[in-house]
Amino acid sequence: MKIATWNVNSIRARADRVEAWLQRSDVDVLAIQETKAKDENFPWDLFEKNGYEVAHFGLNQWNGVAIASRVGLDDVERTFPGQPHFGKTEEITAAEARAIGATCGGVRVWSLYVPNGRAVDDPHMPYKLNWLKVLKEEAASWVQADPTLNLALMGDWNIAPTDDDVWDIEWFRAQNATHITEPERSAFRAFEEAGFVDVVRPHTPGPGVYTYWDYTQLRFPKKEGMRIDFILASPALAARVSGAMIDREERKGKGASDHAPVIAELD
Repeated sequence: MKIATWNVNSIRARADRVEAWLQRSDVDVLAIQETKAKDENFPWDLFEKNGYEVAHFGLNQWNGVAIASRVGLDDVERTFPGQPHFGKTEEITAAEARAIGATCGGVRVWSLYVPNGRAVDDPHMPYKLNWLKVLKEEAASWVQADPTLNLALMGDWNIAPTDDDVWDIEWFRAQNATHITEPERSAFRAFEEAGFVDVVRPHTPGPGVYTYWDYTQLRFPKKEGMRIDFILASPALAARVSGAMIDREERKGKGASDHAPVIAELD
């Protein structure tokens, strides 16, 4: 079984590339982020004609998450329990379309688009940190309740957990940039401390291994990227991972997303 995550940066703008990649990669489950589509505008047929069931959560032209599976798609859940929202309103409908879960082939998959934070002193930064805190507490409780649970937290985490995960840490520090701050990294480590495993890193080691390259300033050909897309697995699922890769080739060419797909193979 092969699972993957990919921030496609607009599913409609990249429908042809997504379809070609699905056919080429032969993945069984794909967690998708930044669909940038309402449910009524989502290209359902693209997945169905290729043998995938798909669940999508999109409220407007921003955010949006989906899970496509050809090994079953059960118990679909939009937002995780207690998912924080941005702003003053207490209405649950204020929660953004950033998380969707489903059970696929015995694996509980969550497609996650973690808030960006925008700037170190922006109100979105405490929102981001709280969002991660609640997710960690919820996910840890699921595994505590069932240690045999095969759980994958997959998506765009908008965090570079180590200095090696950015092309020039001093440049980022000089910019007072997000993604590399200690509070953000601490929030990511909290998942690892709770027992979740970054299952792709052991198969893609070393500095200079990225999943995202900004469109501006020729970042991709200059190899100036960031590693911010991850598959964090529960201990039971991590024990099944036999291989993993980052499909850097998909970042090439006209109309590419600024993120590359991240894939893990399960025994």
